[in-house]
This record gives sequence, C-alpha cells and structure tokens, in this order.
Amino acid sequence: MSESTSTAPASAQWFALHTLSGQEGKVKTYIEKFKKAEELDDYIFEVLLPTEVVSEVKNGKKSTKTRKLYPGYVFINMRLYGEDKKLINKPWYFVKETTGVIGFVGGESPAALRQSEVDEIRARIEAASGKEVPKVAYEVGENVKITDGAFANLTGRIDEIDPERGKLKISVSIFGRFTPVELEYWQVERITE
Repeated sequence: MSESTSTAPASAQWFALHTLSGQEGKVKTYIEKFKKAEELDDYIFEVLLPTEVVSEVKNGKKSTKTRKLYPGYVFINMRLYGEDKKLINKPWYFVKETTGVIGFVGGESPAALRQSEVDEIRARIEAASGKEVPKVAYEVGENVKITDGAFANLTGRIDEIDPERGKLKISVSIFGRFTPVELEYWQVERITE
C-alpha cells in the first residue's frame, strides 16, 4: 500500500470517504495522482485504502487476492477546515467531485475521525501486513478434509489454530491411530454435509 511521505500540519484531520463499491482503488489513485496538478499538496497529505491478502483453495489450486478491510470507504488525511472552522472550498470540491466518491461521511459538514479510530485503522493495516488470511475461518473441533500434501483426501479434526503462522494442528486417523499433523489453512477445506 503506497502512502505519501509529506508531513501533515496540526490542522490536518482524518476523514472517511464513502465510495461506490469497487471504486475504492480508483478513488485513492486519482486523488494521489491529481492532488499535485490541482495544487492541493498543502491540503491533502495521505490517502489510505486498508487491505489484507486472502487465500482460498478451489479445485485444489491455491489463489490469493487482496480484500478491502473497509469496503466502500477510503480514508484521507487533509486540511478541510480553515481557522474560522469553515470548509475550504478547493480541497472540499476536489475530493467530493472525484469520480467514485459518494461523499464524505458526515455529509455537508464532515466530522473528522477520532484519534482512537485512526489508531484502530492503522492497527488493522499493521496486523494484515505481510500475512495471508484464510477466506474461511476454522474452529477447534471442526472436521476438515485435507486437500494437499501427503495426507490429501484424508479427514481430520482441528485441535489447534495458529493464526499468527497460518497453521492448523489436525488429528488424522492413520492405521487406526490419531496422528497430529500441522498444515496450512489452504491445505484443508470444510466438510459440507
């Protein structure tokens, strides 16, 4: 996720933009690309589109894709209000009129996000950074079918889940004995009944 490196002044605040579904990336790219041409570098400082990498297996093939943590929203750090507490027209209209933007959360008088909300967004970005998240959430005690590796086509029961490493400890019955096996999320699938 690319982020601008300019430092925001104390008067800058974070706002949430409501976007059309699927347009979040285009909105972020457009604002970042054209803020300089529109001479808005002194008003717009950072645009965030928090994402995570999600993996799933279909027909024995692992695929990964990027999923938005907040679908329909883009977050922007900008100076939107002047010292007189009135909207500054130039950045307001530039952002509001960007293709794909429905509007600021808060409508005609956008409310800035609280610092705790910004911290939570950044924490989710940090937690998702460099990790693959399974599309399916598994539970301890759940029965699964192994789809990959030496134990493919066997079934087992989940004994432990290690979300940090993306691993599952599964008990598999081999020759009448339960054997613990460590597998990655994508190597198993839920048994549908």
